[in-house]
Amino acid sequence: MPIDAIPIEEAATLPGLFRARVRRTPDGVAYRQYNPADGRWHDRTWHEMAQAVDRWQAGLVREGLQPGDRVAVMLRNCREWVMFEQAALGLGLVVVPLYTEDRAENVAYILQNAGVRLLLLGGAEHWEALRPVQDALGFLRRILVLAPLGPRDPGHPRLMTLDQWLPAQPHDGTAPALEPDALATIVYTSGTTGRPKGVMLSHHNILWNAWASQQLVPLYTDDVLLSFLPLSHTFERTVGYYVPMMCGATVAYNRSIPELAADLAEIRPTLLISVPRIFERVHNRIQEQLTARPAFARRLFEAAVATGWRRFEHRQGRAPAPGPLDRLLWPLLRHLVADKVMQRLGGRLRYAICGGAPLSPRIARFFIGLGLEIIQGYGLTETSPVIAANRPDDNLPASVGRPLADVEVRIGDQDELLVRGPGVMLGYWDDAEATRAMIDDQGWLHTGDKARQDAAGHVFITGRLKEIIVLANGEKVPPADMEMAIAADALFDQVMVIGDGRPYLAALVVLNPEQWQQEARALGIEPGSDQSLCNAQVVGMLLERIGRLTASFPGYAQIRRVACFLEPWTIDNGLITPTLKLRRERVLERFQSVVEALYEGH
Repeated sequence: MPIDAIPIEEAATLPGLFRARVRRTPDGVAYRQYNPADGRWHDRTWHEMAQAVDRWQAGLVREGLQPGDRVAVMLRNCREWVMFEQAALGLGLVVVPLYTEDRAENVAYILQNAGVRLLLLGGAEHWEALRPVQDALGFLRRILVLAPLGPRDPGHPRLMTLDQWLPAQPHDGTAPALEPDALATIVYTSGTTGRPKGVMLSHHNILWNAWASQQLVPLYTDDVLLSFLPLSHTFERTVGYYVPMMCGATVAYNRSIPELAADLAEIRPTLLISVPRIFERVHNRIQEQLTARPAFARRLFEAAVATGWRRFEHRQGRAPAPGPLDRLLWPLLRHLVADKVMQRLGGRLRYAICGGAPLSPRIARFFIGLGLEIIQGYGLTETSPVIAANRPDDNLPASVGRPLADVEVRIGDQDELLVRGPGVMLGYWDDAEATRAMIDDQGWLHTGDKARQDAAGHVFITGRLKEIIVLANGEKVPPADMEMAIAADALFDQVMVIGDGRPYLAALVVLNPEQWQQEARALGIEPGSDQSLCNAQVVGMLLERIGRLTASFPGYAQIRRVACFLEPWTIDNGLITPTLKLRRERVLERFQSVVEALYEGH
């Protein structure tokens, strides 16, 4: 398997990396994408991608955009995402990625805060989702949509489809000289005020991070990755987009999350970039199926995991060689159990790179024992993003690995992990105060995570200084801000937002007795009934009310389930402190069954 990684010195910038890849392997398959019109997967070579990028650049030049201008992209993962970004970066423009599922109000805030001049959307559904804020987007010079809008085309004066906008002739090739430390992108991440902050990353920030990451887990030119995490997420953008480009690997784009299992079987990737939630879903599905199997089948499965894990520990140098029984049984266990699970994932996976949120050691042991080596890492959007990661020959799943080359880490006050290195952001866009709070005078970035480091250098994340919820997809949400917004309504006396490691946010709320009496009567419900709090009509009303109160938060910070109570949380019952702060862990313990019910079936 050939290695063909492009060094930082040759690439210099992100568009320089793209052009270097085109020169090296023009006929190599760059991207694979499904076309629903003919029901087939189509390949695009690096040379064909370069031709498309040149046409996109011609369109951007015609818009009169200047180096440093901001342009935004709000697409699902696809080749056009890459074409647009490479065309923009090559002209010195700054790319602002947006989540396709974000709230309209949040999108409008980001576009306005960044001073975006041009916005690329996927199609009619994305334009329709922005209807509540369309009148506030007058500062945009151009709005592009990939697909025709159909009969409801509103004829917006700045709105054009890609077919209308894209010139027939490519750009003449002249481009401004770019410095490696120039601003390449502004990535918005949730902040402590409920409004997102724009993380400024340079070309060198991302390029260095891609280079350092691929040194841990090398990619080959015949590797195939299946991309399903949003490219607006820095983890996917660096590791699932720029690392394959640096190494000449092929990226196939997942049709949709519901079709992920089918795409794994069809594409048969050799590497997977994922978040813990995907592994949790597969694990839970297998466990559900096992409950319906005979006890012998369950014991056989458990034996396969345990034997595979012992073999892994031996390869890592942490356990003795497998005994005669393990050596005898493993070929049979692999054939009967492990290989069948791996076939569900395509049958060719060498490694799965997992990040964005903590992976349960139990889940890691499960998959590693079955033959899928999971490489867990850790990082922040503010660090481009990877800070530390395990290596195939030094894989300690309970840790997040050792720091990347050239990354310094130290444990600061209150065991906070501090980081310094080439991936640290330029700062927050138009927010010098927030930048100073994040990066101190010595250049140390304060992660907000508590950590320890062992003698071998492995980093273990032990907690967080501030209560930040990390969802299963890696998005971070400050619950205190949302709780304050919800508690502004007199109906809610006490609020606790939950969702750490879960697929979505939920809320536990204590209702004000008088306000609840009024609301119950308005709904035609007897307020004194315990059953009334579980009424679907009540839950729907509460979710709608909470949704209005939290409308200014990012789209991923939505409360999807709610449980309500009438008994207050007090000092006497141990659920709040003498200073009236929530004892979060005690609340979770007290209402464990309620919390589990909020996530049942997900």
